[in-house]
Amino acid sequence: MIAVIAIMLFTLYLVFFFPDSVKKVEKVEEKSPKYTAQMKRLWQIAQTSMKERKPFRAEKALLTILKFDEKNAAAYNRLGILYAKGQKYDEAVECFEIAQSLDNNPASIHNVGLIYLETGAYEKAAMAFRQAIELEGDVPARYIALAKAEEKLGRNRKSIEALENAYELDPKVATLRQILAIYEATGDTEAATVTTARIESQIARDNLAKRKRTTARLAKEAHDAATKKKVAPMTTLPKAVPTRKKVTTKSAPRVVKTHVGRKRV
Repeated sequence: MIAVIAIMLFTLYLVFFFPDSVKKVEKVEEKSPKYTAQMKRLWQIAQTSMKERKPFRAEKALLTILKFDEKNAAAYNRLGILYAKGQKYDEAVECFEIAQSLDNNPASIHNVGLIYLETGAYEKAAMAFRQAIELEGDVPARYIALAKAEEKLGRNRKSIEALENAYELDPKVATLRQILAIYEATGDTEAATVTTARIESQIARDNLAKRKRTTARLAKEAHDAATKKKVAPMTTLPKAVPTRKKVTTKSAPRVVKTHVGRKRV
């Protein structure tokens, strides 16, 4: 009894006079193997539920994660995506903003921009995409999203500039077609003709690259097949050739000898 009281008094002493030490103990406990396994299981439930389109189950798992770890930026990001898919845009923006405040991640800012773009707040969307580009300027999707916002705002020149940046990072026909659509909408026939030629040239390059990849793949398959055939592993042991037994003639028994040559009566 005295020992229990002593432990309680010591605990209270630590709480009031050394609160930092108590927090350190709590942090150590949070990182215990049991805690890690539980968090991993919750993440698996959340990801599987999102893939299987079970939003309520995914939301419950993510909220449970945030209950244990309220500064988990990744969980806020996932929850924001979940709310955005359910068209709960206010909740989605709130989650993305919290995630961005916890971790200055360009993905969080980009996601906020996508929500603004979806809800018609094009100026806010453009600002968000520019911020994401400042943090991570080598992702084509950032520029394509910015181009959509700029086009909605009627700033076609800036939209084309953003698309050109995306094309420079990843030359795709789809990006050139977006540029062509803007030129056609604005009636710029000369620029549209030049862009059409660029599209045809890009298609030719893509086809040539595709043929080269196909040729390389077929050559590799043929080489692997030839190598496998040349050094094919022995799966069965060769059958042993049976040796012929030497036949030895035995002399007939005496009973047989005595009856040979006798006539039957």
